[in-house]
Amino acid sequence: MNDARLLRQPERGEERQLEAAVQRVLEGYYEADAPWDTGVSPPELVAVVEGPGALTPGRVLELGCGTGTNAIYLARHGWDVVAVDLVDRAVRLAGEKAAAADVAVRFLRGDVTQLDELDAPGPFDLFFDLSCYCGIPPHRRDAFAAGLSERAAPGARLLMFGYGPGAFDDTWSGVTADELRTRFASWDLLDATPGTNDVPTWWFTLRRSTGPIVSA
Repeated sequence: MNDARLLRQPERGEERQLEAAVQRVLEGYYEADAPWDTGVSPPELVAVVEGPGALTPGRVLELGCGTGTNAIYLARHGWDVVAVDLVDRAVRLAGEKAAAADVAVRFLRGDVTQLDELDAPGPFDLFFDLSCYCGIPPHRRDAFAAGLSERAAPGARLLMFGYGPGAFDDTWSGVTADELRTRFASWDLLDATPGTNDVPTWWFTLRRSTGPIVSA
């Protein structure tokens, strides 16, 4: 699937149906144990936090935090964490896990494409997205990118894991490097590394430009 297909704008009725369908699917996952909720932070995030050249702890916003595994990990390593998820049950479980771990994380239930409606002001030094963006309906993705850009400190990093187009049986999910270059025009794409899953996946690292942003 090429990016032109991903960027296609559906009719408004179709948009609403797609948004509702995505929320139903996510809520259904959390009625049991979500398959991606392993309880272990991925090595790509660990490298950013603990590896050679690790970032200095600052403020981090996690998009699609699930039950809080990575938010708690970040808090344990000195980060001031705000974490957002669309699913009530996920946010509730995340809060319980953080309390049990005795760490401070501010969990918010809300839509990551509508950050202005949440108590999540910037600036943030790091954004972390573990397969959130790639499942957002295409017509909401510009709002996602704008919300992050407006809250990014100069030089902020975005670490994103995403499924590639064709990973699932639909015509719209997935993300490519070319799409990120287009939607995150005020960011530099530093790295795109294929994942190790059975279907196409990628780890992307972006950095917010430190220079003046020129409007199109």
